[in-house]
Amino acid sequence: MTAVEAQPEVKEIGRDRRRKEDARLITGRTRWTDNISLNGMLHLAMVRSPFAHARITTVDTRAAEESPGVVGVFTGEDLADTQGACINAWAITTDQVTPAHTPLPIDRVAFAGETVAVVVARSAAEARDAAELVEVDYDELPAALDLKEAAEATPENGGALAHPDLGTNKSALWRFDSAEAGTGGNVDEAIAVARTDGIVLEREYRQQRLIPAFMEPRSVVVDPTGEQITVWSATQIPHILRFALAATTGVPESKIRVIAPDVGGGFGGKLQQTPEEMVAFAVARRLGKPVKYTETRSESLLSAHHGRDQWQKLTLAATKDGHVTGLKVELLADLGAYVALVGGGVPVLGAFMFNAIYKFPAYQFSCQTVLTNKTWTDAYRGAGRPEATYAVERLMDELAAELGKDPLEVRELNWIKHEEFPFTTVAGLEYDSGNYEAATARAKELFGYDDLRAEQRRRRDAGDTVQLGIGVSTFTEMCGLAPSRVLGQLNYGAGGWEAASVRMLPTGKVEVITGASAHGQGHETAFSQIVADRLGVPFEDVEILHGDTQVVPRGMDTYGSRSLVVGGEALVRAADKVLEKAKPIAAHLLEASVDDIEFSNGRFGVRGTDQGIALTEIATASFAAHNLPDGVEPGIDADATYDPVNFNFPHGTHLCAMEVDTETGETRMRKYTCVDDIGVIINPLIVSGQVHGGLVQGIAQALWEEAVYDEAGTLVSGSFADYLLPTAADTISFDIDHTTSPATSNTLGTKGVGEAGTIASTPAVVNAVVDAVRHLGVDDIRMPCTPERVWNAINRAGSGGGTVGAAAPHFDESTGMSGNVDRTTGGNEA
Repeated sequence: MTAVEAQPEVKEIGRDRRRKEDARLITGRTRWTDNISLNGMLHLAMVRSPFAHARITTVDTRAAEESPGVVGVFTGEDLADTQGACINAWAITTDQVTPAHTPLPIDRVAFAGETVAVVVARSAAEARDAAELVEVDYDELPAALDLKEAAEATPENGGALAHPDLGTNKSALWRFDSAEAGTGGNVDEAIAVARTDGIVLEREYRQQRLIPAFMEPRSVVVDPTGEQITVWSATQIPHILRFALAATTGVPESKIRVIAPDVGGGFGGKLQQTPEEMVAFAVARRLGKPVKYTETRSESLLSAHHGRDQWQKLTLAATKDGHVTGLKVELLADLGAYVALVGGGVPVLGAFMFNAIYKFPAYQFSCQTVLTNKTWTDAYRGAGRPEATYAVERLMDELAAELGKDPLEVRELNWIKHEEFPFTTVAGLEYDSGNYEAATARAKELFGYDDLRAEQRRRRDAGDTVQLGIGVSTFTEMCGLAPSRVLGQLNYGAGGWEAASVRMLPTGKVEVITGASAHGQGHETAFSQIVADRLGVPFEDVEILHGDTQVVPRGMDTYGSRSLVVGGEALVRAADKVLEKAKPIAAHLLEASVDDIEFSNGRFGVRGTDQGIALTEIATASFAAHNLPDGVEPGIDADATYDPVNFNFPHGTHLCAMEVDTETGETRMRKYTCVDDIGVIINPLIVSGQVHGGLVQGIAQALWEEAVYDEAGTLVSGSFADYLLPTAADTISFDIDHTTSPATSNTLGTKGVGEAGTIASTPAVVNAVVDAVRHLGVDDIRMPCTPERVWNAINRAGSGGGTVGAAAPHFDESTGMSGNVDRTTGGNEA
């Protein structure tokens, strides 16, 4: 307790900090799940169905059991009483049709790649070799593969049913109507008025099926030999996995410990309770020995859950000057063979985002989820919001083309002005802050928008074979999956809160416990910066602990860009509680009134004097407990749980310039600029990485990636030779910047960033490709915009293959083109 001259405070928030975790990750000093080796550990290999839909008639395991190193071979019947079940945590309607999902099916497989048996051996190689010796006889059944056909299939019309016992492929129909909800007008009336005196655009878009393709394949190790069963898993959701294991196997939750060590990427693809985790858990219990399963890359592409896969039918009504008066959305969403953990709810997240940044007066949304005999789908980076953003941003470009106006002009005509925040949307959400004008103005400046438009005109006038297109995407998203009451109203099976603890160690160091489990986002660095600023301690003295249910008993894990805006706020509240607990101890030691105590830059001081004491000194004094105020317990550690009052709404403007060779269909990105508003930025370096990664994933959907099945239901894009992931050589340097409208729903003023790039970039790129060839009669190209599809679209339009003013949208699978328009103004449509 000395008189010390106050040092200037150096803020961590807003500082470029290299990630703490990178040193161990880059040098190989980390432990991935597959690196874990335990005494006596056995290895698993899965026997997978080659058929999309078939009865299992016999499973002959004798040859495999006699194979070198094999300890056992188990089928669904063998593990029937212990394997548990894969759960659906989000039944979006009370009458949702949900097929039972046992990890090892007993009598029928529902997609190619489903596991039918598991081989246990002393080495992974021996297990894989023996798995090839398991002979399974199948009686092949008709497979439901085409999404539209599956939606219409019934026992009466002879259509293929993914699960014949259910009698239907339709899982759930979820609706929202602004007129019924009281948030807007009647959309059918708006469309009727526009048909008479305005513009009605009808479009049908295809969201192709995607594969998360994370860096580290899924892996699980289960050790049943201790007092608890310990599970290491490459997962995003250790706490939810622990709950699912306990809830479906009968093992008490207190007897299960789940650890997510360093995890090499997820993108939603590890937001799952997987059949393989359940099988490993059951086998370990059965044998009483540790077991490990690590999937091959081929298995990952085949059976780890997929994303997207929707048909989107949209009807937009507008006045002749371009004011949108109504939007109607009808979706078909492919769930695959089972309703995944939150898979049924992913389209519902998109339901609140089709109105995007716009003041649409009337809105109606309906989504029919459909079961098919394909790999199950669930959240993939953005989860419902990229699908919605793509559709509405494509539509706004179509409206601009119909009016002969600049796409940005039409958007500004309809968007929410910055002075109108907070703003309640037609979908019923309250956007707390934003400034679309500022983000767009900055993006145009960085992009050189006017100059590129001038170049585009010159190229068109000159008839260049390589044309220039400019794509626009102005977006917002809802992230920070919360609050719990709203999730409850949507019938979600869990809450949206997050928990944190701050421990002040006697040596003056700080341990931080967070329920948000990292898989590459930089939590350890960003969270250290938050706590360092809040407590006035050195960044280097903060240790972040996560991903272990024994160390972190409470948490809701990581997905939906919630770690910072929910988990970070929980940390702030826990840190503030530490200061509140330390304050009376400081007053006692300084012999002052609590009311006169101030805290700044890591020290408590007495107002009006130069006397003070460091927070770290109080931690030591509290540990010793030699001189504490009467009635004050030793220790100043604190816990907090934060349940948000609202979602979080980052936004931005993305501009893309694409060059398209009209003779070959080849596309080349010329320039990409994005200006995002993610509120207060904790670490600009981490944010840049998140934005860059998100951009590449969204661009990849636009140009390269697609999961393709053949007529038998076999995944023909089951390797990286066929499923095209971009590398750095396939992309360009992006120009990124930020505007700042602090969020009002959390103390830090932060908004989510992890999914923004993915959400915004896909429509920006496709809009640019279409814009490059729109003057040739093309108004849509199905994703991914491969050279073949671009070439086909140009040549079909040039041959007069388009139709004008037809009654309903159409889609040509061979060309990937869609759309008609009912209008009072002229124009040509392909």
